[in-house]
Amino acid sequence: MESEAVEFCRKLIQIDTTNFGGNKGAGELEAARYVAGLLDEVGLETTIYESAPGRANVVTRMAGADRSLPALVVHGHLDVVPAIAEDWSVDPFGAEVIDGMIWGRGAVDMKNMDAMIIAAVRHMRRQGIVPPRDLVIAFFADEEAGGDYGAGWMVQNHPEVFAGATEAISEVGGFSVEINGRRAYMLQTAEKGIAWLKLTAAGMAGHGSQINTENAVTRLAGAVSRIGEHQWPLSYTKTTRALLEEVAELTGLEFDERNPQPLLEAMGNVSRFVGATLQNTSNPSVLEAGYKHNVIPGQAEALIDCRTLPEEHEAAVETIRELAGEHVQLSMVHQQQSLEVPFAGTLVDQMVQSLLEEDPDAVVLPYMLSGGTDNKWLATLGITGYGFAPLQLPAELDFTGMFHGVDERVPVSSIKFGVRVLERLLREY
Repeated sequence: MESEAVEFCRKLIQIDTTNFGGNKGAGELEAARYVAGLLDEVGLETTIYESAPGRANVVTRMAGADRSLPALVVHGHLDVVPAIAEDWSVDPFGAEVIDGMIWGRGAVDMKNMDAMIIAAVRHMRRQGIVPPRDLVIAFFADEEAGGDYGAGWMVQNHPEVFAGATEAISEVGGFSVEINGRRAYMLQTAEKGIAWLKLTAAGMAGHGSQINTENAVTRLAGAVSRIGEHQWPLSYTKTTRALLEEVAELTGLEFDERNPQPLLEAMGNVSRFVGATLQNTSNPSVLEAGYKHNVIPGQAEALIDCRTLPEEHEAAVETIRELAGEHVQLSMVHQQQSLEVPFAGTLVDQMVQSLLEEDPDAVVLPYMLSGGTDNKWLATLGITGYGFAPLQLPAELDFTGMFHGVDERVPVSSIKFGVRVLERLLREY
C-alpha cells in the first residue's frame, strides 16, 4: 500500500493536467483513465464523466457494511496549476525522487492525496476489508479554475452519484507543523469564500500626446491601487479563535486580539497561511489595457482575487465596489460562499484518532483555509466537508508555501504515513 501510493503519486505528476482556466489546458482525461484503470483492477466499477472534451471526472462507490449509514465522499482533483519550466530546478512533470522527496507540479496540490486515496482503497479491496459505510470515491476536473467542468458540473448534472452522502474529506488539512517543539496536525474545518471580480474602467480614447482627464488606464490604476492597498480589519471566526487559543496554550503566549502576530510567528512556516484567514483579502492579479504606445485606450480591465470570511462576503464585495470608484464598473466572474463546520462529531473524532494512533504525542488543531476546495460545491448538496490529507512533515519544510509555487515537492515518508492514516480512517469510520 505505501509503495503503491508513492508510485501512483509519481505517475500522476508525470501526466500533464495543467489547467490555465477558461477550459484551456491539457485536460484530465489521461489521468482519469489511469485512475479508473487502477480502481477497475480491484473490482470497483468506475465511471468517467466528461464535462467537455478532455475534461474528465472519475467516480466510483465502494459499498459499506451498513448501507443505512450516511455515505462519506472521499475526493481529490486531477488538474494542476501551470508550471513555467525555466523557473524550476527540475522538470516540473518529471516526478524525480531527490533527497527523499518527490518533486513536481501536483506533489503538494494535490496528487499526493489522490495517490493515497487510490492506494488505500486498493488495499482495502485486496484484503477484503468492507468499510462501515458507503464510500463515494471521486476525482474531479477543473478545481484550480473554480470547478465549472469538475465538481460544479458533477453536482449540477449528476447529483445522484452523491446520494446518501452527508460528509466529505479532501485536500489541505491533516498536515503537520511544529509549535513550541510539539507536532500539531492542522485539520481544516473552514474555508474562506471566493469572489473573483473584474474591474472595467471606461474613459475617452485619444492620442497619447494629448491631455486626457478621462484616461481609462489612470482610472483603473487608481482603483487597483486602492483595492490592493486596502487594510482589512482583523476578524475572528469560531475556527480561527479556537486555533489561536490552542496555540496560546501550547506556547504560553497571550492571545491578544489586537496583535495576533506573536502567535502566528510561533506557528513557523504556516504563519502566513493562517494569517490570511484573520481578515478578508483583495489582491489584484491581472491587468489588461491598450494596444499601442501612443494610443490612449477607451477601456481598461483588471481582475481581483477576493477571499472573504464567513458572514462577511457581501460586505467585503461592497467595500471593493466603493474602493473602485465612480468611473470603474465591478462585475462578478465567479463566487462561492465560505464554509465553517464544527471541530466536533464522530467523523472529526475518528480523523483525530487515526492521526494519534500513528503519532500519539501529537495534537490536532482546527484551522481555516484561506483558499477554497471542491467541498464548496458539495456543500450545495448539504454535504459537510473537511480538509484531511494527512501528512507528517519535517518541521523545516515550508509545505504551505509550495502550493502553486516553484519546486513543489513532498517527502516520500509523508505519503507513506498519510496512506496509513487514511486507510485506518476509511476502514473504521
